[in-house]
Amino acid sequence: MKCGFMKGIRGDLKRRLPYYWSDYKDGIVGPKSIQKTISTTLFLYFACVLPCIAFGVLNAYNTNNILTVEKVLYAQTFGGLVFAIFGGTPQIVLLTTAPLALYTKIIYSICEDFDINFQAMFTCVGLWNSAFLVVYSFFDLSVLMQFSTRSSEEIFAIFISIAFAVDAFKNTALNFEQYYYVPACDKAVEVVNNTITIATTTVANVNATVPNITSTIESIEQECGRDISMLYLLLLFGTLWVGVALYNFTKTPYLNSAKRELLADYSLPVSVVIMSFFGAYVFRQVNMGKAFDAARQPNIFQLIDMSSLSVGAIFGAMGLGFCLSLLFFMDQNISAALVNAPQNKMKKGTAYHWDLLVIAAVNALHSIVCFPWVHAALPHSPLHVRALADVEERVDQGHIYQIIVRVRETRLTAIFSHILIGCSLFFMNILAYIPTPVLYGLFLYVAVTSLYGNQFFERVELFFTEQAAYPPNHYIRRVPQRKMHIFTLLQLLQLLVLCGFGFSPYPYLKMFFPVLIFCLIPIRHKLIPKIIDSKYLKAMDGH
Repeated sequence: MKCGFMKGIRGDLKRRLPYYWSDYKDGIVGPKSIQKTISTTLFLYFACVLPCIAFGVLNAYNTNNILTVEKVLYAQTFGGLVFAIFGGTPQIVLLTTAPLALYTKIIYSICEDFDINFQAMFTCVGLWNSAFLVVYSFFDLSVLMQFSTRSSEEIFAIFISIAFAVDAFKNTALNFEQYYYVPACDKAVEVVNNTITIATTTVANVNATVPNITSTIESIEQECGRDISMLYLLLLFGTLWVGVALYNFTKTPYLNSAKRELLADYSLPVSVVIMSFFGAYVFRQVNMGKAFDAARQPNIFQLIDMSSLSVGAIFGAMGLGFCLSLLFFMDQNISAALVNAPQNKMKKGTAYHWDLLVIAAVNALHSIVCFPWVHAALPHSPLHVRALADVEERVDQGHIYQIIVRVRETRLTAIFSHILIGCSLFFMNILAYIPTPVLYGLFLYVAVTSLYGNQFFERVELFFTEQAAYPPNHYIRRVPQRKMHIFTLLQLLQLLVLCGFGFSPYPYLKMFFPVLIFCLIPIRHKLIPKIIDSKYLKAMDGH
């Protein structure tokens, strides 16, 4: 395969256009299709709107309220609808992600250091990014993804899962610093001890001392909020537990198969609604506060003026835009590869080049009004495919595993869910009452459920598994145990390097994170074959 000029786009359109109308019909016609469309629409709505709120809060904090929750919701609605209607692979889910939030923070830090207007710089970086993506699309650079293997894709997928978990636990730590580990809570212990002492004194002394103790307790309650931190943990892990328990309900003997599947389909929305009810109503006396400021911004669609940027700033933006385009290129293509993996049994073909062009157009429009960027999201895209799939359980030598039998390749779920996200803009005041730990509990849910079917993670588990209990996977039968563990350790080393750069406390070091993602491909093809034989790599690293 060679790179050409628009050859890939023409091939994508030729391959996908004949199926365009069936992309709508397949969401309605067929057994359980309507039920799957409704459940997947609700899954996508909650899986997208809650991260939008969480990343909107994070972006607002990082950019001094320039990129707000309202802007993220507008960007998600527009980008998601455009891609659902015009994209070549509508099962791909667009989202503002953790790497994009990190990159936005880098741009803001640079603007602060060099006294540059952030909105103008953000727009310029976004336009450069879109320009590079158009070049990649026109010159068919997505053919390079033929060299991307399962190991590279799964390393990146686990990195994204770790990023979700890190965001959740980082916010939990901030909550404990703010409400639990504060000097006022230590004073509360002293007040309790004083109260016990008073109880042993005369009634007259008690009457004289109680008003002072009461005023002290009231002042402490304003600063010490250990009840808030405890409720935070309850809602965070409660959302994770309820969601994962329902997601795995198909593996239990309870009810019948249809009801088990129904509960599994609605696992995410049910867990969010239940834990939001507990946080906002059952424990309403614990003041968790609002998740975000629901005030609407004026002139939100105003075009950004870039005339204040110097020539040096424009060329600096080009460098930032190039690194950002590598992140978009890898994330978009890896997500598409995972969606179209053979085990998903997709029938209608791929559209790598056309999808990249649509992403470029969407983010160019976002940039000129300073809306957050969006790209293909992991693990949401593979989870979207699984939500649309009919799954069967198979038993092999006592081990139970699931396989996908059929996927409904429809655009309706993405269209309907993003219409609902757009409607959410009209009741942002209500969304603000969703407890913050429920938002981050969703992050943990997505991180955990995305590990299912990830062979890299399964091989990591083998380090702690008795050899007699190894599952009868094909690569375990064909690859010596020592070689398999060496390959897993090499993947872990690459993952640790990614995490070291991606979670580095130094903003400028994070700029090179997209380049490292791209380097996973040559490492796999040039270095690892010198350590492990090709026949073993083919068994472990093939789709």
